[in-house]
Amino acid sequence: MLNIHDTDIKLIEKEILRKYDNAINYPDCDCLLSLRKEVINSRVLAHQGELLPHIVAFNDALVDALRDMYHRASLVWNDIKDKAYGGNVVLEARCFLSHDYPKLHPVQGTDRQDLWCALCDSGWNQLYHDGVTLFDLRFTADSTPGFDSLTGWNSPPPNWNEGLDPELTKDLRLTSAFHHLFHHTKFAITDFIFVRNFETEIHVEIGN
Repeated sequence: MLNIHDTDIKLIEKEILRKYDNAINYPDCDCLLSLRKEVINSRVLAHQGELLPHIVAFNDALVDALRDMYHRASLVWNDIKDKAYGGNVVLEARCFLSHDYPKLHPVQGTDRQDLWCALCDSGWNQLYHDGVTLFDLRFTADSTPGFDSLTGWNSPPPNWNEGLDPELTKDLRLTSAFHHLFHHTKFAITDFIFVRNFETEIHVEIGN
């Protein structure tokens, strides 16, 4: 695997951990995550062939997690939507990367879980607030989105591979969730492509 933990990256991560572990009030904390992401991505994306099997495996695991969340959310929604709760009913579901630092990641160490907590903290990584998708899955009386909407598969090609080698990835069926993690959040691509486990949340709100 490419060197994604050289001296420059270690120094950035050391500063991230120092500020995060000591709960230092640092209003521009996301700039450290952005810098780290830029440094890592600028190096590894020059060698995408090495990353491709991990990208494919991650995207497959992500689709399975989103499908499982959608199925479970649909079962809950079908059970509650027609019941008389005296008001509007809304179901929201979100999918997150596992709370545990990925065991498949080539860089391991005693500080990795702390770094992972910082990366996954939506106070630092603000566009990760709703998880792997840009917007949560939301069922209402007026809207019941389909699975293809959740994954972005209802959109035409180029199939969410913006920023990747178009020829290398032309046959991949990437999801909008992959695009969201890659483009909009502060995760470097090598942070999330080694994740195989996910956490989901389902919330039901009953209005008056």
